[in-house]
Amino acid sequence: MVQLIQITEEKLTDTILIAIKKELEQLKKDFQPQQPPTWISRNDTAKMLGVSFPTLYSWHRKKVLIAYSIGNRVYYKLDDVNNALTPIAC
Repeated sequence: MVQLIQITEEKLTDTILIAIKKELEQLKKDFQPQQPPTWISRNDTAKMLGVSFPTLYSWHRKKVLIAYSIGNRVYYKLDDVNNALTPIAC
């Protein structure tokens, strides 16, 4: 079934603009810009956690921490390191 509705060009334009504005406002509310990750070196990670390089490597093999590298340098995401820490129940 086809239904024809008479509408002026101005009314159609206004209706479309109102709908677009509503969608943009909702998008603004929901939008969460991502911050780039903070990278820390293997040395800084070991110092921060008070562990040795072999311990970091062991945790990497066990997938406790994810290591990233560029050339010979190894880095960790600060958020990954903080998220790997778990509370101990008393």
